Amino acid sequence: MSDLILAYRLRLRRRRLLARAVARRRQLRTLADRTAAIGAGDILCFATMRNEAARIGHFLAHHRRLGVGHFMIVDNNSDDGTRDHLAAQGDVSLWTTGHSYKRSRFGMDWLTWLMMRHGHGHWCLTLDADECLVYPYHETRPLAALCDWLERQGRASMGALMLDMYPGGRLSDQPCTQGEDPFRALCWFDAGNYAMRRKRDLQNLWIQGGPRARLFFASEPRRAPTMGKVPLVKWHWRYAYVSSTHSLLPRCLNHVYATDGGELTSGVLLHSKFLATAVTHAAEEKHRQEHFANSALYDGYYDALTADPDLWCPRSTRLTGWRQLEALGLMSRGGWI
Repeated sequence: MSDLILAYRLRLRRRRLLARAVARRRQLRTLADRTAAIGAGDILCFATMRNEAARIGHFLAHHRRLGVGHFMIVDNNSDDGTRDHLAAQGDVSLWTTGHSYKRSRFGMDWLTWLMMRHGHGHWCLTLDADECLVYPYHETRPLAALCDWLERQGRASMGALMLDMYPGGRLSDQPCTQGEDPFRALCWFDAGNYAMRRKRDLQNLWIQGGPRARLFFASEPRRAPTMGKVPLVKWHWRYAYVSSTHSLLPRCLNHVYATDGGELTSGVLLHSKFLATAVTHAAEEKHRQEHFANSALYDGYYDALTADPDLWCPRSTRLTGWRQLEALGLMSRGGWI
Protein backbone atom coordinates (compact mmCIF):
# COMPACT_ATOMS: atom_id res chain seq x y z
CA MET A 1 0.00 0.00 0.00
CA SER A 2 1.44 3.38 -0.98
CA ASP A 3 1.83 6.12 1.60
CA LEU A 4 -0.73 8.28 -0.22
CA ILE A 5 -3.36 5.56 -0.15
CA LEU A 6 -2.66 4.83 3.51
CA ALA A 7 -2.92 8.52 4.42
CA TYR A 8 -6.24 8.75 2.57
CA ARG A 9 -7.61 5.71 4.39
CA LEU A 10 -6.52 7.07 7.74
CA ARG A 11 -8.29 10.37 7.03
CA LEU A 12 -11.48 8.45 6.24
CA ARG A 13 -11.03 6.42 9.42
CA ARG A 14 -10.68 9.55 11.51
CA ARG A 15 -13.84 11.01 10.01
CA ARG A 16 -15.74 7.80 10.76
CA LEU A 17 -14.54 7.88 14.36
CA LEU A 18 -15.70 11.47 14.76
CA ALA A 19 -19.05 10.60 13.21
CA ARG A 20 -19.44 7.67 15.64
CA ALA A 21 -18.80 10.00 18.55
CA VAL A 22 -21.42 12.48 17.35
CA ALA A 23 -23.97 9.67 16.92
CA ARG A 24 -23.31 8.23 20.38
CA ARG A 25 -23.70 11.54 22.18
CA ARG A 26 -27.36 10.58 22.62
CA GLN A 27 -26.28 7.70 24.86
CA LEU A 28 -25.08 10.15 27.51
CA ARG A 29 -27.31 11.69 30.18
CA THR A 30 -25.99 14.77 31.99
CA LEU A 31 -25.84 14.53 35.78
CA ALA A 32 -23.64 17.54 36.59
CA ASP A 33 -22.53 20.02 33.94
CA ARG A 34 -20.01 22.44 35.42
CA THR A 35 -18.14 23.08 32.17
CA ALA A 36 -18.99 26.81 32.32
CA ALA A 37 -16.34 27.07 35.04
CA ILE A 38 -13.54 25.86 32.73
CA GLY A 39 -10.89 28.54 32.24
CA ALA A 40 -9.13 29.24 28.96
CA GLY A 41 -5.85 27.70 30.13
CA ASP A 42 -7.21 24.84 32.20
CA ILE A 43 -5.81 21.35 31.76
CA LEU A 44 -8.68 18.89 31.45
CA CYS A 45 -8.96 15.23 32.39
CA PHE A 46 -11.36 12.81 30.65
CA ALA A 47 -12.26 9.32 31.87
CA THR A 48 -14.90 6.61 31.68
CA MET A 49 -15.50 4.74 34.94
CA ARG A 50 -17.56 1.95 36.45
CA ASN A 51 -17.55 0.94 40.13
CA GLU A 52 -14.32 2.68 41.09
CA ALA A 53 -15.18 3.70 44.66
CA ALA A 54 -11.91 2.25 45.99
CA ARG A 55 -9.78 4.34 43.62
CA ILE A 56 -11.70 7.50 42.79
CA GLY A 57 -10.67 9.59 45.81
CA HIS A 58 -6.96 9.07 45.18
CA PHE A 59 -7.37 9.42 41.39
CA LEU A 60 -8.94 12.88 41.78
CA ALA A 61 -6.55 14.03 44.51
CA HIS A 62 -3.43 12.92 42.62
CA HIS A 63 -4.35 14.67 39.39
CA ARG A 64 -5.56 17.79 41.19
CA ARG A 65 -2.11 18.02 42.76
CA LEU A 66 -0.58 17.80 39.29
CA GLY A 67 -2.73 20.70 38.13
CA VAL A 68 -5.82 19.31 36.39
CA GLY A 69 -8.39 22.11 36.38
CA HIS A 70 -11.52 20.15 35.51
CA PHE A 71 -12.55 16.51 35.19
CA MET A 72 -15.08 15.27 32.62
CA ILE A 73 -16.20 11.79 33.50
CA VAL A 74 -18.65 9.30 32.04
CA ASP A 75 -20.05 6.90 34.62
CA ASN A 76 -21.00 3.57 33.03
CA ASN A 77 -23.78 2.42 35.37
CA SER A 78 -21.89 2.27 38.66
CA ASP A 79 -23.71 0.83 41.66
CA ASP A 80 -21.05 1.17 44.38
CA GLY A 81 -21.30 4.91 45.16
CA THR A 82 -18.86 6.08 42.46
CA ARG A 83 -21.50 8.17 40.71
CA ASP A 84 -22.67 9.95 43.87
CA HIS A 85 -19.09 10.71 44.91
CA LEU A 86 -18.30 12.23 41.52
CA ALA A 87 -21.50 14.27 41.37
CA ALA A 88 -20.55 15.94 44.66
CA GLN A 89 -17.17 17.20 43.37
CA GLY A 90 -17.15 20.85 42.33
CA ASP A 91 -14.50 20.37 39.65
CA VAL A 92 -16.19 17.37 38.01
CA SER A 93 -18.70 17.40 35.15
CA LEU A 94 -20.49 14.07 35.05
CA TRP A 95 -22.45 12.10 32.49
CA THR A 96 -23.97 8.65 32.88
CA THR A 97 -24.89 5.86 30.49
CA GLY A 98 -26.09 2.29 30.67
CA HIS A 99 -24.98 1.48 27.13
CA SER A 100 -22.25 -1.01 26.26
CA TYR A 101 -18.71 0.01 27.12
CA LYS A 102 -17.37 -2.40 24.50
CA ARG A 103 -19.67 -1.16 21.72
CA SER A 104 -18.65 2.43 22.45
CA ARG A 105 -15.05 1.46 21.58
CA PHE A 106 -14.36 0.98 25.28
CA GLY A 107 -15.73 4.41 26.16
CA MET A 108 -13.76 6.31 23.53
CA ASP A 109 -16.84 7.27 21.48
CA TRP A 110 -18.30 9.01 24.53
CA LEU A 111 -15.06 10.73 25.47
CA THR A 112 -14.34 11.79 21.88
CA TRP A 113 -17.68 13.62 21.82
CA LEU A 114 -16.89 15.38 25.10
CA MET A 115 -13.42 16.32 23.87
CA MET A 116 -14.90 17.66 20.62
CA ARG A 117 -17.21 19.89 22.64
CA HIS A 118 -14.99 20.92 25.55
CA GLY A 119 -11.39 19.93 24.87
CA HIS A 120 -10.55 21.98 21.77
CA GLY A 121 -7.51 24.18 22.46
CA HIS A 122 -6.81 22.61 25.87
CA TRP A 123 -4.17 20.17 26.98
CA CYS A 124 -6.23 17.06 27.70
CA LEU A 125 -5.29 14.09 29.87
CA THR A 126 -7.29 10.96 29.00
CA LEU A 127 -7.05 8.18 31.56
CA ASP A 128 -8.62 5.09 33.01
CA ALA A 129 -9.60 5.23 36.67
CA ASP A 130 -6.79 2.82 37.55
CA GLU A 131 -4.06 5.02 36.00
CA CYS A 132 -2.09 7.78 37.72
CA LEU A 133 0.28 9.87 35.63
CA VAL A 134 3.80 10.57 36.86
CA TYR A 135 6.48 12.39 34.87
CA PRO A 136 9.91 13.94 35.48
CA TYR A 137 9.78 16.41 38.40
CA HIS A 138 6.07 15.72 38.94
CA GLU A 139 6.42 16.30 42.71
CA THR A 140 7.61 19.88 42.19
CA ARG A 141 6.50 20.96 38.71
CA PRO A 142 2.83 21.14 37.71
CA LEU A 143 1.34 19.83 34.51
CA ALA A 144 1.17 23.40 33.19
CA ALA A 145 4.98 23.58 33.26
CA LEU A 146 5.25 20.25 31.45
CA CYS A 147 2.74 21.33 28.79
CA ASP A 148 4.57 24.64 28.32
CA TRP A 149 7.83 22.70 27.82
CA LEU A 150 6.20 20.41 25.27
CA GLU A 151 4.78 23.36 23.33
CA ARG A 152 8.16 25.10 23.27
CA GLN A 153 9.57 21.90 21.77
CA GLY A 154 6.92 22.00 19.04
CA ARG A 155 5.11 18.97 20.44
CA ALA A 156 1.36 18.45 20.83
CA SER A 157 1.43 15.09 22.63
CA MET A 158 3.38 13.07 25.20
CA GLY A 159 3.71 9.31 25.55
CA ALA A 160 3.67 7.21 28.70
CA LEU A 161 4.33 3.59 29.58
CA MET A 162 1.50 1.95 31.51
CA LEU A 163 3.37 0.26 34.36
CA ASP A 164 1.56 -2.60 36.11
CA MET A 165 2.06 -2.25 39.86
CA TYR A 166 1.44 -5.17 42.21
CA PRO A 167 1.82 -6.18 45.86
CA GLY A 168 4.35 -8.52 47.40
CA GLY A 169 2.06 -11.49 47.96
CA ARG A 170 -1.40 -12.59 46.94
CA LEU A 171 -3.64 -9.80 45.71
CA SER A 172 -6.26 -10.34 48.42
CA ASP A 173 -3.67 -9.89 51.18
CA GLN A 174 -3.29 -6.15 50.45
CA PRO A 175 -6.73 -4.48 50.60
CA CYS A 176 -7.05 -0.78 49.80
CA THR A 177 -9.66 1.23 51.68
CA GLN A 178 -11.64 3.94 49.91
CA GLY A 179 -9.57 7.10 49.41
CA GLU A 180 -6.26 5.42 50.31
CA ASP A 181 -3.24 5.66 48.02
CA PRO A 182 -3.31 2.28 46.20
CA PHE A 183 0.41 2.43 45.56
CA ARG A 184 1.19 1.97 49.23
CA ALA A 185 0.20 -1.65 48.67
CA LEU A 186 1.02 -1.87 44.97
CA CYS A 187 4.68 -0.93 45.25
CA TRP A 188 6.38 -3.54 43.01
CA PHE A 189 6.83 -3.66 39.24
CA ASP A 190 8.72 -5.48 36.47
CA ALA A 191 11.69 -3.35 35.45
CA GLY A 192 13.03 -4.92 32.29
CA ASN A 193 10.96 -7.52 30.45
CA TYR A 194 9.51 -5.23 27.77
CA ALA A 195 9.43 -5.69 24.01
CA MET A 196 8.37 -3.08 21.52
CA ARG A 197 7.72 -2.59 17.85
CA ARG A 198 6.49 0.34 15.83
CA LYS A 199 3.24 -0.20 13.97
CA ARG A 200 3.51 0.78 10.31
CA ASP A 201 0.00 2.15 9.85
CA LEU A 202 -0.41 4.39 12.92
CA GLN A 203 3.32 4.66 13.70
CA ASN A 204 2.76 4.17 17.43
CA LEU A 205 4.91 2.00 19.67
CA TRP A 206 3.37 -1.36 20.56
CA ILE A 207 4.88 -2.23 23.96
CA GLN A 208 4.27 -5.52 25.75
CA GLY A 209 5.65 -6.97 28.95
CA GLY A 210 5.28 -6.65 32.71
CA PRO A 211 3.66 -9.17 35.05
CA ARG A 212 0.68 -9.84 32.78
CA ALA A 213 2.93 -10.97 29.93
CA ARG A 214 5.17 -12.87 32.37
CA LEU A 215 2.42 -14.79 34.18
CA PHE A 216 -0.76 -14.81 32.12
CA PHE A 217 0.50 -14.79 28.53
CA ALA A 218 3.88 -16.51 28.80
CA SER A 219 2.95 -19.10 26.16
CA GLU A 220 1.41 -16.51 23.80
CA PRO A 221 3.24 -13.21 24.45
CA ARG A 222 1.75 -11.55 21.34
CA ARG A 223 -1.66 -11.68 23.05
CA ALA A 224 -0.45 -9.76 26.11
CA PRO A 225 -1.97 -6.29 26.62
CA THR A 226 -0.11 -3.38 25.06
CA MET A 227 1.44 -0.90 27.50
CA GLY A 228 2.29 2.14 25.36
CA LYS A 229 -0.12 5.08 25.58
CA VAL A 230 -0.45 8.72 24.48
CA PRO A 231 -2.52 10.15 27.33
CA LEU A 232 -1.58 13.86 27.12
CA VAL A 233 -2.55 15.83 23.99
CA LYS A 234 -3.09 19.47 23.05
CA TRP A 235 -6.54 18.74 21.70
CA HIS A 236 -8.21 19.76 18.47
CA TRP A 237 -11.82 18.86 17.78
CA ARG A 238 -10.77 16.92 14.66
CA TYR A 239 -8.52 14.52 16.62
CA ALA A 240 -9.67 11.02 17.58
CA TYR A 241 -8.27 8.16 19.60
CA VAL A 242 -8.22 4.90 17.65
CA SER A 243 -7.61 2.22 20.30
CA SER A 244 -8.13 3.36 23.87
CA THR A 245 -5.28 5.86 24.33
CA HIS A 246 -2.73 3.57 22.66
CA SER A 247 -2.93 5.49 19.37
CA LEU A 248 -4.76 8.38 17.77
CA LEU A 249 -5.26 10.25 14.53
CA PRO A 250 -3.71 12.16 12.92
CA ARG A 251 -0.85 9.73 13.38
CA CYS A 252 1.80 12.44 13.84
CA LEU A 253 0.49 12.63 17.44
CA ASN A 254 1.80 9.10 17.98
CA HIS A 255 5.41 10.23 17.38
CA VAL A 256 6.13 10.47 21.10
CA TYR A 257 9.45 8.58 21.18
CA ALA A 258 12.66 9.58 19.42
CA THR A 259 13.83 7.59 16.40
CA ASP A 260 17.23 9.25 15.99
CA GLY A 261 18.92 7.85 19.07
CA GLY A 262 17.92 10.77 21.29
CA GLU A 263 15.14 11.05 23.85
CA LEU A 264 11.81 12.85 24.11
CA THR A 265 10.13 13.75 27.38
CA SER A 266 7.82 10.94 28.46
CA GLY A 267 5.96 9.75 31.55
CA VAL A 268 4.61 6.66 33.23
CA LEU A 269 1.05 5.67 34.07
CA LEU A 270 1.15 3.83 37.39
CA HIS A 271 -1.48 1.11 36.92
CA SER A 272 -3.45 -0.03 39.97
CA LYS A 273 -5.28 -2.89 38.24
CA PHE A 274 -4.04 -5.42 40.81
CA LEU A 275 -5.79 -4.27 43.95
CA ALA A 276 -7.46 -6.93 46.05
CA THR A 277 -10.71 -6.08 44.24
CA ALA A 278 -9.24 -7.52 41.01
CA VAL A 279 -9.88 -11.00 42.35
CA THR A 280 -13.64 -10.49 42.76
CA HIS A 281 -14.00 -8.26 39.70
CA ALA A 282 -12.36 -10.82 37.40
CA ALA A 283 -15.36 -13.15 37.50
CA GLU A 284 -17.71 -10.24 36.79
CA GLU A 285 -15.58 -8.99 33.89
CA LYS A 286 -15.42 -12.48 32.42
CA HIS A 287 -19.23 -12.68 32.52
CA ARG A 288 -19.80 -9.17 31.11
CA GLN A 289 -17.16 -9.54 28.33
CA GLU A 290 -16.86 -5.77 28.01
CA HIS A 291 -13.10 -5.23 28.27
CA PHE A 292 -11.46 -6.91 25.28
CA ALA A 293 -12.33 -6.96 21.58
CA ASN A 294 -12.20 -10.79 21.60
CA SER A 295 -13.22 -11.32 25.21
CA ALA A 296 -13.55 -15.10 25.04
CA LEU A 297 -9.84 -15.36 24.24
CA TYR A 298 -9.08 -13.90 27.67
CA ASP A 299 -11.09 -16.38 29.76
CA GLY A 300 -7.85 -17.96 31.00
CA TYR A 301 -6.59 -14.53 32.10
CA TYR A 302 -9.74 -13.92 34.14
CA ASP A 303 -9.57 -17.41 35.64
CA ALA A 304 -5.98 -16.80 36.71
CA LEU A 305 -6.98 -13.55 38.43
CA THR A 306 -9.89 -15.24 40.19
CA ALA A 307 -7.37 -17.70 41.64
CA ASP A 308 -5.81 -14.80 43.61
CA PRO A 309 -2.25 -14.99 42.23
CA ASP A 310 1.02 -13.76 43.68
CA LEU A 311 2.63 -11.60 40.95
CA TRP A 312 5.87 -11.02 42.86
CA CYS A 313 9.06 -12.77 41.74
CA PRO A 314 12.75 -12.45 42.69
CA ARG A 315 13.28 -10.02 39.80
CA SER A 316 10.52 -7.66 40.99
CA THR A 317 11.60 -4.08 41.70
CA ARG A 318 10.26 -1.84 44.45
CA LEU A 319 9.21 1.65 43.31
CA THR A 320 11.19 4.50 44.85
CA GLY A 321 10.38 7.45 42.59
CA TRP A 322 10.48 8.95 39.12
CA ARG A 323 14.28 9.18 39.00
CA GLN A 324 14.43 5.41 39.40
CA LEU A 325 11.98 5.02 36.49
CA GLU A 326 14.13 7.33 34.39
CA ALA A 327 17.30 5.43 35.26
CA LEU A 328 15.60 2.20 34.16
CA GLY A 329 14.65 3.78 30.83
CA LEU A 330 10.90 3.67 31.53
CA MET A 331 10.49 7.45 31.30
CA SER A 332 12.67 10.32 30.12
CA ARG A 333 13.30 13.98 30.83
CA GLY A 334 14.23 14.44 27.17
CA GLY A 335 16.21 17.61 27.85
CA TRP A 336 13.74 19.10 30.35
CA ILE A 337 15.87 20.46 33.17
